[in-house]
Amino acid sequence: MIILNLQEIMLSSPIDEIKNRLDVVEVIQSYIKLQKAGASYRALCPFHSEKKPSFFVSPARQIWHCFGSCSEGGDIFKFVMKIEGVEFGDALRILAQKAGVELRKQSPELKTARRRFYEICELASRFFEKQLENNSGGKEAKKYLLSRGMKEESIKKWRLGYAPDTWRGLSDFLVGKGYKREEIAKAGLALKSEKGGDYYDRFRRRIIFPVFNLSSQPIGFGGRIFKERERPDGQEEAKYVNTPSTLLYDKSNILYGLNKAGMAIRKKDSCILVEGYIDEIMVNQAGFENVVATSGTALTSYQLKILKRYSENLLTAFDMDIAGDSATKRGIDLAQVSGFNIRVITMPKDSDPAAVIFKDPKIWENLVEKAKTIHDFYFETTLSKFDKNTLEDKKGISKTLLPIIKKIPNKIEQTYWIQDLAGILNVKEENVLEELQKLTFQNLGQSGQEADQADKEITTPLRQKSRKELLEEHLIALTIKFPQILNLIAEQDLKLFSPQFSLIINNFKNEGFVLKNDFPKELTDIINPLFLKAEVMEIEPGFNSEKEFKYCLKEIKAIEIKNKLDEISQEIKRAEEEKDFNKIQKLMEEFNLYSKSRSELETA
Repeated sequence: MIILNLQEIMLSSPIDEIKNRLDVVEVIQSYIKLQKAGASYRALCPFHSEKKPSFFVSPARQIWHCFGSCSEGGDIFKFVMKIEGVEFGDALRILAQKAGVELRKQSPELKTARRRFYEICELASRFFEKQLENNSGGKEAKKYLLSRGMKEESIKKWRLGYAPDTWRGLSDFLVGKGYKREEIAKAGLALKSEKGGDYYDRFRRRIIFPVFNLSSQPIGFGGRIFKERERPDGQEEAKYVNTPSTLLYDKSNILYGLNKAGMAIRKKDSCILVEGYIDEIMVNQAGFENVVATSGTALTSYQLKILKRYSENLLTAFDMDIAGDSATKRGIDLAQVSGFNIRVITMPKDSDPAAVIFKDPKIWENLVEKAKTIHDFYFETTLSKFDKNTLEDKKGISKTLLPIIKKIPNKIEQTYWIQDLAGILNVKEENVLEELQKLTFQNLGQSGQEADQADKEITTPLRQKSRKELLEEHLIALTIKFPQILNLIAEQDLKLFSPQFSLIINNFKNEGFVLKNDFPKELTDIINPLFLKAEVMEIEPGFNSEKEFKYCLKEIKAIEIKNKLDEISQEIKRAEEEKDFNKIQKLMEEFNLYSKSRSELETA
């Protein structure tokens, strides 16, 4: 139970209210293991590989920061966005739920509809779960699942259920809870009859797999038949029925199991992709928690964009027909163009991960260990279908592999494929390149267009900090740790620093090491991690803070002089092109002065 104090009641922003209720240490500790380090906590950074902990959390400042290669940092919202791979809105909802804060949206109608859809999906999940245990058909369904090797704990973990063989069982249950049949249909759980206009359940006589969002809330469902029956129209019954697109659910944006797999994917820096619900659950049950499934759709650019936040390494475990224009091939092509490193878990013929694991989990482990690079898989599969010694089959090999090579974004990797193909066909590389240049994304079809779109959507990498920025940060952290050296910064030295760091130093000189209330937020966001850096800075015996400070200042001066010399050189070049000899003379004098300063600095 949360008791609100006066401060909480007065908070107008849900963001402030969430921050007031949640502690950064508790939030981060629910994801990774933290160790006490003085007044702070530390851990191995979850966002990049490292052996020595460089990730620190400050309870006093309610921030976290990595002082390693990724240099990530921020508050609880930034951490959840990074660790869950979500946008700010989703992080806000996740933390609001943890804090017990109700979010107020601008559109009451939309908020009400979304809330009611969430409630409907949650109640439907509970209904289906109960039917699996108590309904006679549900008991048969559960027996089927157990016969496939699924354990009781997995059935409970994934909240599997059963839709009874009745026309309105679920709908009547939800109507009894106060929901309208129209909104039950809009939530994807009912259909309207074309004849009488009555509503009936979408899912009947099927095993139910709830589909969860990243907050582990059910937002959609997949229903699977487990025993055949004849339909009056003689048509074959669909193996799967899925929730259509709703206000909450869009199958092209959802990866089944990502709510449970996110942390494992980050930890192992790889993601296993399978094709269905049962494969997902069985692979997870076998101890491979870094697994997600596509559900009735090929990989989309949106799904790949989400996955890239977790890892760029994908292992596929489904049927990979490299010929033709299959949905699977288009998805893998899209992943390849998006810059993923892809390996293929080669499955036995007419088998899937669930069947392999049911037979022997060790076989699955072995298949994962022997996963082939996408290069080896494509080449081996293609060569198994053609005779590289006949002219006709040489054309078949090139026709299969050239479209794949065309879409490889990395030119070094593409060249490697071209060299291999030329060697196999016993032709010159120039001949392969010539054929490759004839191909365009227009004649490669939709996959090329999708790949081009995905390439535009890929998140740009984080900007690496310059050496000067790192030196400035270190110097300011030193002044926080050893306040006496602040007096060593002369007025003229401030011109050497970036504008934001000059402001910070001036603030320290005039106000002491206390930030003014009206200090700009962007500068506060720079300073807080530096206070944390000063707190966790390890000082070795005999460390001389004044000597370290002078070294940093000297290096910053050297960088500034070099930048100035480069700038003058460019101006001299332009003046020479314009034949402005007076300007050249003045610039040469200025260049010589800076060169002299550099020489003096080097000998100092």
